[in-house]
Formats: sequence, structure tokens, C-alpha cells
Amino acid sequence: MARKTPGINTGSSADISFLLLTFFLLTSSINTEQGIPRRLPPPKEKDAKEQKVDINQRNVLNVLVNFQDQISVNGEQMDISQLKQTAMDFLENPTNDPHKPEKKYVDIENMGEYAVSQGVISLTNDQGTTYNMYVQVQNELQRAVNELRDKVSTGYFGKKYDNLDTALQKAVQKAVPMNISEAPPIDYGKTE
Repeated sequence: MARKTPGINTGSSADISFLLLTFFLLTSSINTEQGIPRRLPPPKEKDAKEQKVDINQRNVLNVLVNFQDQISVNGEQMDISQLKQTAMDFLENPTNDPHKPEKKYVDIENMGEYAVSQGVISLTNDQGTTYNMYVQVQNELQRAVNELRDKVSTGYFGKKYDNLDTALQKAVQKAVPMNISEAPPIDYGKTE
């Protein structure tokens, strides 16, 4: 009689493979891309008539980055190093300057009545703006809002914004909203 060759028990190998797969799926992180939180202009409706929106120009800070990566704020040339402070002064308006945004008193939970700036930063880029300059401008505007939130947070709660619990962070977000509106890129660089 011929001898049978013994088979290899693969049952435990399958279990080990399954456990290893499970371990790597649970311990590895999936790189998720995050966008930049911005208020985009509403999409145009096809058959809608153009509606004129009455905007108080004192509430708008126009930031333009041209195809040569030069920054213009309300028509005045500016260096990137000045942008954060300009945005903070505009949004905060501590002296209630009539040329800067007006404030509206809002009752905010955990803070009481607070004068919220109605200011909006309108950012427009040229199609020829470099990605590096685009990111630098976005970072400076984000830093301006973050520093204002830290200032309010420290004044009301004695802690920086990042160290607050979720409810208090939401209160500070209402007091210092992220009012940065980004217009679609335009093409200033080409003249015909």
C-alpha cells in the first residue's frame, strides 16, 4: 500500500493572516485631506436675474493677490508680513472706527452679550498667482482670526482657544467668526 503524504494544516495560518490584517487596519491611519474653511460665493443660477446686494463697503476688506504675487488691500500695496495685523485691526475694530466694520451685539451662550464684528475679508487671486503665495495669504488670514480668538478666549475664560472645551470654543467662534470669502480667480495678467 502506498503511503499518503501528510498535508500541512493551514487553518492556523489563515487565522494569523486575518489577525495581522486586522491589526494593521486598526493601527494604521488613513491620510485624509482637509480643505481650507472658507465661505465661497453662491453658485449662479441659470435663469436667475442679477440681484443687487446692498453691502456696506466699510464691512469689506478687499485683498487681491495679482499674477506677480503682489498683495493689494483695499487698493493699497502691502507686504505679506503686514497682512495679519491689517486683518486683525480690521476685524477687531477696537476704537469703533467708522471706516472699519460695524459691530452687532449678539447674546452668546457662556459669554453673554458680545459685540460681533460684521467684517468680511474678500480674497481674490489672479489665475497666475503662485500656489506658495496663495497658501501664505491663507495662512496669514487664518493666523489673524486665530489670534483674535485667543485674545477673546483668554479675556473671557483665562485660556487659549485650543485649550477650551467644545462648548466654549463654539462660543468664541460665534464671537469671532471666520468671515473670509474667496472669490473665483480672475485673470488680471493677460491684456489683449
